[in-house]
Amino acid sequence: MSWKPEQESGAIEVRHKTAEKRGRGRPQAFDRQTAIEQAMILFWERGYEGASFNALTEAMGLSASSLQNAFGSKEALFREAMRHYSEGPSAWYAEALAASVTAREAFEMLIGQIAANFTRSDLPVGCMVSIAAMQTAPDLSPIREFATEARQASQKALADRLRRGIAEGDVPAETDVDALAAYFGTVFRGMAVQARDGASQADLSTIGAYAMRAWPAQ
Repeated sequence: MSWKPEQESGAIEVRHKTAEKRGRGRPQAFDRQTAIEQAMILFWERGYEGASFNALTEAMGLSASSLQNAFGSKEALFREAMRHYSEGPSAWYAEALAASVTAREAFEMLIGQIAANFTRSDLPVGCMVSIAAMQTAPDLSPIREFATEARQASQKALADRLRRGIAEGDVPAETDVDALAAYFGTVFRGMAVQARDGASQADLSTIGAYAMRAWPAQ
């Protein structure tokens, strides 16, 4: 699916601008990472459909044609913004699960990171993966499916960490890791919604502490 941005100025004006650019020589450098960062923030704040084409061009500091040439489609831009989110603002998720501690300690670390990062003042609150494309129009099923796959991958990472805990002897062998991972995944997505509704870091920490009561006893 490609963008259909509003038609810009008339043909005469477009030709004039093109000639003017040629006269200036080499075009201004394009900082892709900065542009992606701004797109990520807008998608995170407004959701996929709420981030209009015009809002994206303004936030990213690009013309409509430059944006389309650089990213091809809004869907492609969203996918790149989601990758940027997972590798940047939410890199702590994978780091907590990879830490050289017990599985329980890893989940406690993760809850602490969730409480802190979902309520940061310098970024949109909540979780981009959880809320940016939860509901979309029927013709946007590829976006909805992409977001669903991202949430499933996050939950699979929880299950994999629990399996590692079983292998290392700090999680009971009879634990239903898929069910427990689904439980924590549900809690974490709920914490993202709570953060959107104004919950504080302390509020989320309390929710996480109650969730840890479901941890299987040794």
